[in-house]
Amino acid sequence: MNRLDFSIKIAHLYPDLLNIYGDKGNIAAIKYRCDMRGIRVDIDEIKSGYRVNQTDTDFYFIGGGQDMQQIKASIELSKNKERLIEAMETDAVFLGICGGYQLLGNYYQPFEGDRLSGIGLLDAYTIAGKKRFIGNVSTICPYMDNTSVVGFENHSGLTYLRGKTKPFLKVIKGAGNNNKDKSEGARYKNVFGTYLHGSLLPKNPKLCDYLIALALKRKYKCDIPLDELDDSTEERAHDFCLKLKR
Repeated sequence: MNRLDFSIKIAHLYPDLLNIYGDKGNIAAIKYRCDMRGIRVDIDEIKSGYRVNQTDTDFYFIGGGQDMQQIKASIELSKNKERLIEAMETDAVFLGICGGYQLLGNYYQPFEGDRLSGIGLLDAYTIAGKKRFIGNVSTICPYMDNTSVVGFENHSGLTYLRGKTKPFLKVIKGAGNNNKDKSEGARYKNVFGTYLHGSLLPKNPKLCDYLIALALKRKYKCDIPLDELDDSTEERAHDFCLKLKR
């Protein structure tokens, strides 16, 4: 197969609701790194009222939002729950950021108000705490030989993992999931959740490539080697973030 024959399809879930902190930059990073390799990326924005086509989507992205938007997103996600569970079971890649991460779990309990149901792709739950965690975060990723991953957190949610869902990252600096167990984010199968904004992927190119490779493997049923890119600019951004104070 010629390199130019490769492609992946991304579904951006509810950009009309969950669109703060510039998290759409994660999709831009994926597209840029695929474009540089001649890999076509098709992006489908799944807005409120739309249905997911789980049969031809390789990568799902859902960003963060405020409580009011999360309430609406919870309702919309429930309408696509069975389709998204089917996508998970066929090894589609998911990346959920902050509020989106919480809704990939079982539920989010706001400080005031009714519990918001998640779709249970991750066996995790979140309870709003009294303290807000804001600041730069540095972690390592055990799935990539403890590669350094940096980002910025801004959340009051306390997230706890259960069962087969495991931490995505290990905290070196920052609060992470709950400011207690040094875990950050969650992973089950190819479903990833994290509190790291920033955007996350532009300054963590190895992580971006890791997710791209998983999406390609899901589609083509084999490992697809990725051409090396000049990541000097991205690495400078990453190293700069490592030096930032909390």
